[in-house]
Amino acid sequence: MKNTTLVIMAAGIGSRFGGGIKQLEPVGPNGEIIMDYSIHDALEAGFNRVVFVIRKNLERDFKEIIGNRIEKIVDVAYAYQETDDIPEEFKERWQNRTKPWGTGQAILCCKDVVKEPFLVINADDYYGKEAYKAIYEYLAKEQETKTKEGGLAELSICMAGFVLKNTLSSNGTVTRGICSVDDNSMLTDIEETYDIVESAGCAAAQRGGKKIEIPLEASVSMNMWGLPVEFLSKLECRFAKFLSELDEQDLKKEYLLPQIIGEMVRNKKAKVKVLPSHDKWFGVTYKEDKAAVAAAIRSLIDKGEYPEKLFGK
Repeated sequence: MKNTTLVIMAAGIGSRFGGGIKQLEPVGPNGEIIMDYSIHDALEAGFNRVVFVIRKNLERDFKEIIGNRIEKIVDVAYAYQETDDIPEEFKERWQNRTKPWGTGQAILCCKDVVKEPFLVINADDYYGKEAYKAIYEYLAKEQETKTKEGGLAELSICMAGFVLKNTLSSNGTVTRGICSVDDNSMLTDIEETYDIVESAGCAAAQRGGKKIEIPLEASVSMNMWGLPVEFLSKLECRFAKFLSELDEQDLKKEYLLPQIIGEMVRNKKAKVKVLPSHDKWFGVTYKEDKAAVAAAIRSLIDKGEYPEKLFGK
C-alpha cells in the first residue's frame, strides 16, 4: 500500500443551504453524515490518511460530530482555511473580505500537513466507490513511475469524470466544470459552468453571461482530483499572481481548482487523466436535498453496499 491522503474540503459556508452547516447534516440511519461514507470508500480503496480543511470557528462542532471518531480509525490532521490566510502584502487591501478564497486556497492551506500524493473531495458530495478505487490506483502507479524515472516534465494529475446527468439536483441549479476530453482520456480543457439544470432532454446553463445547452452525457468535474504533492508549490506561486491581478470589483472572486488546473493544462504545465465514473452523485446543496440523500443512502445499505453502522458508530 502506498501512502496517500484524502483531503476533504469542509470550510465552505454553504449559502444556498439556507442556514446551518450542510457538511454536518446527518443523512445515515445512525446519524452518519456524507463524509462518513466518503471516508469509508477512500479507506476501502487504499487511502491511509485524512486531512480535514475547515474553518477555525467550526472546529469544536466538527470534531464532536466526526473528527474525534475518525481519529480512532485512521491518521487525521487539520488545515484551517481563513479569509485572511493570504500573503502579507495583500492583507490590508482585502481586509473587508468575508468569504474564503475558494477551493484553490483550501488546498493551499494543506501545504504544511500533506507530504504525499493526495485526493481532493468536497465534504458535501457523495461520489460512489468507483472513482476512489480508480484514483488510488492512478496515484500509486504515478508514485512508482516518478521514482523510477526521477521526475516528470509535466505534473501528472488525474480527475474523476462524472456523467453530467448523474450529477444534477432536482431541487435547483448546480455548478460544474464541463470537460473536454481527447481520445486518450486526457483533459484538454475545463470550463466552470453555472446554473445548470436539466431541460428538454439536455442541460441548460449559464457561461460567460450567456445561456447555453450541454449534452446530458458530457463529462464533468466534481472537484475530485488526484494530485502530486508538488502541486502545492505551484498553487502557492499562482495564488500570489491571482491576488495581484484583482481590482476592487473582485471582492467575491475565488481561486478555483478547475480554473487553475485548466490553465496549467493549456500551458503544458500539467497533464490530467480523466478516469470515468458512472456512479450517481448526490449531495446536500439545498435543504430539500437532505431527504433524497437519506433515501439514497438507505437504498445503498439495503443493497449491501454499506453496513447499517459505519465504523461501529
